[in-house]
Amino acid sequence: MTFAIGSRCVGGSNPVYIVAEACDNHLGDFGRAMEMARQAKLAGADSVKFQHHLPDEEMLPDVPMSANFNMPLYQFLKRYALTLDRHRQLKDYCETIGIHYLCTPFSWRAAQELAELGVEAYKIGSGELTDLPTLERIASFGKPMIVSTGMSTWEEIDRTYTMLREMGVPLALMNCVSEYPARYEDVNVGVIPVMIAKYPDVVIGHSDHTPDLFTSFAEVALGAKIIEKHVILDKRQPGPDQAVSIDMAELAQLVDGIRKIEASSGTVKQVHRHEEGIRRWATRSLVATRPITGGETILDHMIWSKRPGTGIPSSRRAEVIGRRAARDIPTDRLLAWEDIEG
Repeated sequence: MTFAIGSRCVGGSNPVYIVAEACDNHLGDFGRAMEMARQAKLAGADSVKFQHHLPDEEMLPDVPMSANFNMPLYQFLKRYALTLDRHRQLKDYCETIGIHYLCTPFSWRAAQELAELGVEAYKIGSGELTDLPTLERIASFGKPMIVSTGMSTWEEIDRTYTMLREMGVPLALMNCVSEYPARYEDVNVGVIPVMIAKYPDVVIGHSDHTPDLFTSFAEVALGAKIIEKHVILDKRQPGPDQAVSIDMAELAQLVDGIRKIEASSGTVKQVHRHEEGIRRWATRSLVATRPITGGETILDHMIWSKRPGTGIPSSRRAEVIGRRAARDIPTDRLLAWEDIEG
């Protein structure tokens, strides 16, 4: 399964698609949001993702407080959410600098407004996985949907997967743990190959809420084709996503590490060209442990293995023992087949 986001093909044998999740770490500052996009591009990410919040469309004012921040989310979003016009400007800026603009809508109205911006794909948060009415409407746009699966059961994932596949929407499912930050014991990186086997006709990725890079690397090694990671310009800045965000230097390390993992993930076992020179000196050949006279029968104690590997391979020692020397062989000389009779 593959699909395109702009000119970039996602899934299959294509490089891992790396999403820098800017979320609301801009704190409503448009200049900061632009700088996040710029630095994500410089770090090598494929896309930078923001969030489109219309607080009154997505939640009640008295929604319970989350433990990961000390301000009610409704108040936070009222204060810091970017306007649609700012999102339009961000999208234009991302196109100018050459990085994909992605955005998560947290309501049907927000999804409609993003459609008006011409977004190329929709990222769906874990909290919306079970909101089938809204997902069905978003799927009607025909754009790829990248859906996180945090705090959900297999039954719930199956239900959403079935509906969206029946609608024919290009789909990615993201392994995710909705903890801020996620406990390593709860991440379960082994879920990736399970999802690949269970949902072979969609792209499988990982949305990471740990405060470092290790689980993202593990998920890539296990087959994840999308990695989403929260980013922030300054890790000292407070905010609801601060505890799970990496800075831009770490994002560059993430991108570099993923590309190196991809480069090293082949299945071929052979003597590689750059190994050949080392192989010549590092492997073992047969040498005489004492002088051997021409015509003398070569016995077990007369030969052993030493480097380099340019003589008779030590693995063929049994073929030499019991045969006669064709000529004198001094101590510590590599044996050659010409030294052996017959």
